[in-house]
Amino acid sequence: MSLYSALSAGVAGLSAQSNAMASVADNITNINTVGYKNVETQFSTLVGDTTSGSKYSAGAVVASAKALISKQGLLATSGSTTDLGIAGQGFFVTAASPRGGETMQLTRAGSFTPDKEGYLKNTAGLYLQGWPLDAKGGYVNTGNTDALTAIRVSDLGGTATPSTKIQARINLMNTTSSSDPVKVAAYTAGDLADGTLPSQFGVPIDVYDQQGGVHRLQLSYAKKDDNVWIGEIHAVPASDVTAARGVLASGEIKFNADGSLDLTGSDPGYFNAFTPTWTNDAGSLPISIELGTDKGTTGLTQFGSPSTPYSKFADGGVLGSVASIDVSTTGVVSAVFADGTKRAAFQLPIATVANPDGVQRISGNAFLPTVESGTFSINAPGSLGAGLIQSKKLETSTADLAEEFTNMIRFQRAYSASSKIITTVDDMLQEVSNLKR
Repeated sequence: MSLYSALSAGVAGLSAQSNAMASVADNITNINTVGYKNVETQFSTLVGDTTSGSKYSAGAVVASAKALISKQGLLATSGSTTDLGIAGQGFFVTAASPRGGETMQLTRAGSFTPDKEGYLKNTAGLYLQGWPLDAKGGYVNTGNTDALTAIRVSDLGGTATPSTKIQARINLMNTTSSSDPVKVAAYTAGDLADGTLPSQFGVPIDVYDQQGGVHRLQLSYAKKDDNVWIGEIHAVPASDVTAARGVLASGEIKFNADGSLDLTGSDPGYFNAFTPTWTNDAGSLPISIELGTDKGTTGLTQFGSPSTPYSKFADGGVLGSVASIDVSTTGVVSAVFADGTKRAAFQLPIATVANPDGVQRISGNAFLPTVESGTFSINAPGSLGAGLIQSKKLETSTADLAEEFTNMIRFQRAYSASSKIITTVDDMLQEVSNLKR
């Protein structure tokens, strides 16, 4: 009897509209949840028996909820440097424990704060993962999550970082008399260091080994001829390094007629990076020499003003307490120390999947990859389709309150109409039942 199919359709309508109302409730209650993706209810028909033209059998309706994961929410400004948003596609990689061994979970909820141990976790208790950087700021992306570790920059406090570069802006006075031509002609590396060839100008600069120990280097110069100087970089005392006579770099330095540096004509042995071997057995890294560019005036120059170092700088040193955390758009997490120095510590990955709408939602506003979504790949922000990271930004919920209230009214009316079908069919069946009386 068609009445029974109508009754069944009414029941299906109640079920479908109640499921739709559940999704509306979820969206409204998560209107302020960071990184929440709203759920959209879609309906599809179930067709009954329509083979006979004289009789129609009602079908039913089925509601299916679909989370719009690929839809990005607005990035709202926040006051914390560890509040992170993703501008573009992708997810943060997190784990439920900072100790490792947990299944990696994906999330867009970037409200990270340090816990009592210094690890960064969000409000759902998920710990942010990243690649630890080596002393040169490098890392290896193996394509899997084995090399990832929980972000904990507080460990850097009280540690040391070795020097990796020397920068200076030095003028050598062009009217300086040439040094003793006999000694210049007999020059060998180390003569400036031990005084065999008297230094006519010197600039001291301190560098650091991997244990934070400080070492004094001297940049010594003697004029050989017009527009030509001899330069040495040597340790003071020479016994600080294993190099002969303490010399780390040496060679001729030439200048152009306008006083700028003739880098191409100079001895590259003076400008190449060197790696000191400290006699205290502390480690070291290659130290680059940044003393100007070819035909430039930003490093070594030769003008009429007195010989003087206008500026000098060497990185490295003992790191104090961590004052704050800085995160770049490319995902480099740096510790900013109380003295203003900054050191890169971690590289954040962004996980991407082929079909973001196919991931599985789990508690904590997180996701797991599925067969439908495809496995996730991890890369640096801004590469291979991954979005960029925005510090002091949080992604807002994609649920729209006005739209959800509109949907609530629609589904409530549809639910009432479905219930009316049931009561009406019940009345009709009652009439049929009364025919036997």
